[in-house]
Amino acid sequence: MSEISTIDKAKLWLSDTFDQETKDAVQTLIDSNSPDLEDSFYRELEFGTGGMRGIMGVGTNRLNKYTLGQATQGLANYMLQQFQGEEIKVAIAYDVRHNSKEFGKLVADVLTANGIKVLLFKNHRPTPELSFTVRDKKCNGGIVLTASHNPPEYNGYKVYWNDGAQIVPPHDEAIINEVYSVKFEEIKFNGNDDLIEWIGEEQDDVYIDACIENSTYQDVGKGNLNIVFTSIHGTTYTTVPKALEKAGFKKVDLVKEQMIPSGNFPTVDSPNPEEPAALEMAMDLAKITNADIVIGTDPDGDRLGIAVRNLEGEIQLLNGNQCNTILTYYILDQLKKENEITGKEFIGSTIVTSDIFFDIAEKFGVDCKVGLTGFKWIGKMIRDFEGQEKFICGGEESFGFMTGDFVRDKDSCGSIVLACEIAAWCKANGTTMYEYLIEIYQETGMYYEGLINVTKKGRDGAEEIQNMMRNFRENPPKSLAGSAVEEVKDFKEQTNFVISENKKHVMNEIPKSNVLIYYTQDGTKVCVRPSGTEPKIKFYVSVKQDLNSKEDFKSTLKSLEQKIEEVRKDLQLN
Repeated sequence: MSEISTIDKAKLWLSDTFDQETKDAVQTLIDSNSPDLEDSFYRELEFGTGGMRGIMGVGTNRLNKYTLGQATQGLANYMLQQFQGEEIKVAIAYDVRHNSKEFGKLVADVLTANGIKVLLFKNHRPTPELSFTVRDKKCNGGIVLTASHNPPEYNGYKVYWNDGAQIVPPHDEAIINEVYSVKFEEIKFNGNDDLIEWIGEEQDDVYIDACIENSTYQDVGKGNLNIVFTSIHGTTYTTVPKALEKAGFKKVDLVKEQMIPSGNFPTVDSPNPEEPAALEMAMDLAKITNADIVIGTDPDGDRLGIAVRNLEGEIQLLNGNQCNTILTYYILDQLKKENEITGKEFIGSTIVTSDIFFDIAEKFGVDCKVGLTGFKWIGKMIRDFEGQEKFICGGEESFGFMTGDFVRDKDSCGSIVLACEIAAWCKANGTTMYEYLIEIYQETGMYYEGLINVTKKGRDGAEEIQNMMRNFRENPPKSLAGSAVEEVKDFKEQTNFVISENKKHVMNEIPKSNVLIYYTQDGTKVCVRPSGTEPKIKFYVSVKQDLNSKEDFKSTLKSLEQKIEEVRKDLQLN
């Protein structure tokens, strides 16, 4: 049987299963022979192992009433099987994006139409507050409508289980199967508002108190720290300013223009705190206020960017690994001083994150567990070792961190409280967070990272990314930046090929994933993976060199930057 054509797929959306607005929009695409027709219908929007993310609009490859309804009906079907005979509760939050509030109510309606109780936030709330609420309110699951830091035309849908973490095996694959078995005509859209409990500011206070409790170690110099904060038009306007005030910080200046929630993100090209441009207005304000630290968060409030004064006194954005290095080292150092490290503790990291966390863990006598990219795998670690080992903190290179296990996802609010405590402590001791980082590097060796993104959009781009991964898998580089490649880890094949032995070792402690990692003899690490949320293939490059003194920092940094550039050239990435 021949594959159904794109236009025939589109015509299926002209049936009475779909509302008139949807049918009119589809007919317009067909009549105009718009190039968007192909991209809207050539495939089904992937419901991945954590949910889905895509451009909003009509079609099977778009986020809309029907693709969201299908996902939610599938989730409802699965939960009704899993929790037979008990009242099922699901918490729902949403960010500032276009349609997020409407999508939140739509998703709630599908759940209540299936007899499931919903705890629905009245207004925008950060993703980590949703994770916290699932556990705090003893829910069976949670949903957040967000596309994180993607452009304004995107939205998304993330699913959480009863531990407050995003879904992982075996639930993820089972839910995916249920979702794809749902026909559009089977979706129950007629909700029951009697099954909705609305949540407001009272939940913010409980969450903020937990953030402070889990992220506070000492009270030194908090009243003397100058902070600039921006929510970059996102959800944390509801939590972070209040948390900083409650934690004892007196000098907090807000970027007022960016504290206004907006799905257009009008003052930035991208609402991503990983990019210095997103913090430009905050940095400009820092010059006026003589701020010690600048902090920004992404639209759904799980990621944070931190900028501090460098050796020249200029505000500089730390990368995710640098930020997490400071936070992790400080926490473990405080616990060690309080004699609270017993050897039964662990920190969490990911395969694309810097290996410095192994060094830090070894120094303080704790374990460093590593999972696939994404905080759901750190959440799984917490669940897997609950009652056996104590989780301290976890982070990944993409500007995410969490302290303690009260939230089971990256949490900017608690991380900001902690970062500001460290900055205040440093200032009170006549130093800075940047100098503190250099001191850590003198102990562990200096690690430096670069992220190279190659964007390939649309259907052709997706195929090109597949071909690139195939080529890197079949033809790994012999050397990188002048150092021979000695190991090739293939997480799809679950093998570790050791070049000197000419032998592949089985590597099945981490689930399969389309990721490659090359290690060279001098400690250079390159991870290659397609993005799960954007049309990109990503190259995470980590290089390392001994740092003997603070005076050597600049020359060492220059050497490491040059090495990353050599890696880029060797991989032929323009």
